[in-house]
Amino acid sequence: MLIKEIFSEYIKEIRNIKRYSPNTIMSYSEDLISFMNYCTENSNSKIENISEKFIKSYLMVLSESGLAKISMSRKLASIRGFFKYAYKLNYISFNPTSFISNPKSNRNLPEVVPQEIILNTYKEIDKDEKNAKLYKVIIELLYGCALRVSELCNLNFGDINISSKTVRILGKGNKVRIIPIGGKSILILNEYLSDKKLNSKDPLLVYNKTKRIYPRMIHRIVNKYLTIVSDLEKKSPHVLRHSAATHMLDNGADLRAVKEILGHENLSTTQIYTHVSIERLKTAYKKAHPKS
Repeated sequence: MLIKEIFSEYIKEIRNIKRYSPNTIMSYSEDLISFMNYCTENSNSKIENISEKFIKSYLMVLSESGLAKISMSRKLASIRGFFKYAYKLNYISFNPTSFISNPKSNRNLPEVVPQEIILNTYKEIDKDEKNAKLYKVIIELLYGCALRVSELCNLNFGDINISSKTVRILGKGNKVRIIPIGGKSILILNEYLSDKKLNSKDPLLVYNKTKRIYPRMIHRIVNKYLTIVSDLEKKSPHVLRHSAATHMLDNGADLRAVKEILGHENLSTTQIYTHVSIERLKTAYKKAHPKS
């Protein structure tokens, strides 16, 4: 059977059944189209003819082109998902990706925003009389609740429980988690909600009175204010999520609790933040300890 025919079925599967996010579907599609183009160039358009060796040759071409190992791992994950689907539906008798391991990479430690910079960000936002309440809530939920941008944009008023100080998050793979909201975050939320009358299914965060915020808007706001108050190399909303996780661990939070708050599927994903905390400790030691 032709790979292109199964590709169409697979995209429908992850969109309609597994309900992957639009960004994930787009990434998977681009990765698989790139792989299918390689198959066509090498006269290998039937899925039953794709071997482990052939997939490794594709990865070798990607490596020689200078593609980063983390990007190669993502492309391999897309291909794995596709062949797992094909094997499950008996389009192939053997999954050629079963024994292909991810390329080893030196994972860069995420950059962390010092807590004082967060406070300085609020001071700058307060100068914007028109949008201050909205912008402060955006920063506060990204940092205070360690949310992903997509999770923040999708929040409805009914997801917030002020009395129990919790928020319901619909995360990756449509997995729901309930996480706490800190007292300071509640104060900023109440200030934002003070002049609004919302129903449970209404978007929580809106601009122009009724329009739901969107990812590019969030990136623009965060980049603008972090640029004003810091010289950080990375100024994306995800830096605030990284910072929240690191600060929690710095202050003694249990790693598994941080994993649940972040919505990570595997503990190994969360463990990157322990390395950040250790590196910060080493830096402090070198600066302050007489025996360093």
